Amino acid sequence: MSLRGVPIHELLERAQQGDRRALGRLLTYVERGGPPSDEVTELAHPASGNAHVVGITGAPGAGKSTLTGQLTRLLPELGTRPAVLAVDPSSPLTGGAILGDRIRMDDIAGEAAFIRSMATRGHSGGLALAVPGAVRVFDAAGYDPVIIETVGVGQVEVDVAGTADTTVVVVTPGWGDAVQANKAGLLEVADVFVVNKADRPGANDARRDLELMLDLSHVTGQEDDTGYRPPIVMTTALDGSGAPEVWEAVEAHAAHLADTNTLVSRRSDRLRMEVQNRVEQLLERRTDEALASDEGSKLLRLATERTVSPAEASRQLTDRILGR
Repeated sequence: MSLRGVPIHELLERAQQGDRRALGRLLTYVERGGPPSDEVTELAHPASGNAHVVGITGAPGAGKSTLTGQLTRLLPELGTRPAVLAVDPSSPLTGGAILGDRIRMDDIAGEAAFIRSMATRGHSGGLALAVPGAVRVFDAAGYDPVIIETVGVGQVEVDVAGTADTTVVVVTPGWGDAVQANKAGLLEVADVFVVNKADRPGANDARRDLELMLDLSHVTGQEDDTGYRPPIVMTTALDGSGAPEVWEAVEAHAAHLADTNTLVSRRSDRLRMEVQNRVEQLLERRTDEALASDEGSKLLRLATERTVSPAEASRQLTDRILGR
């Protein structure tokens, strides 16, 4: 039966009752943006806030998808109902996700988990603006935990830290020394380090570099205020070894967040970031409309003729946007 025309509140009710097609429809609304996405957010928000959100990031080829797949196999056995957002690179022209990560995990999902690929929509940080909305939908539908696996480009680590309760950074042998690790900005965002492909030469060197980086954190001023030190877990994701230990480390970090009352502040920061992103989107749209108006075209022409400065044109357009 087609879900076209089904009201969003009914789709949410169906998703909460386990209807996977209704859940997929809600996620499509969120990814497309616009008024339907806003309605999904308004309806799902009161029912969310229960799921632990885990971000998995790292350089391309580090084995993030394989590790995510192993965790998705493991978690239902532990009595949880996981959801996975595989955030894919996308063309800035078409906005289409390549869906590679989803294909690699297709044999895992079954009915025990829900896997969804989402395009990055050309954002250099790797995370689509729709990700917080999708996490909220999964949360409201009863999935817990929600795992976000990201592309390893740009400032993706910072993006993940702003979206997740616990951030897992995956590295591999040959990843580089402690100084390079620090330059990559991983120390600030990692709650758990995973050295994947631990059966390869250089794995112990990668662990040593991370340990040194953590030892130096008090010198660089990057030490956690609560005294938390990210653990380093060795894995071989292809055969699943180390995956249970990774999840134990995630659970230990979740307990630490609860014990130190920092989970609330993290989530508050996350909501602040989402609100800021939404405001910026609205202002960008209003700016485009103002520039396309007769008054905007006139101001641009006057600026081109050097009659009005860009600063004055900007002030006048801002007054128009804000209704002043």
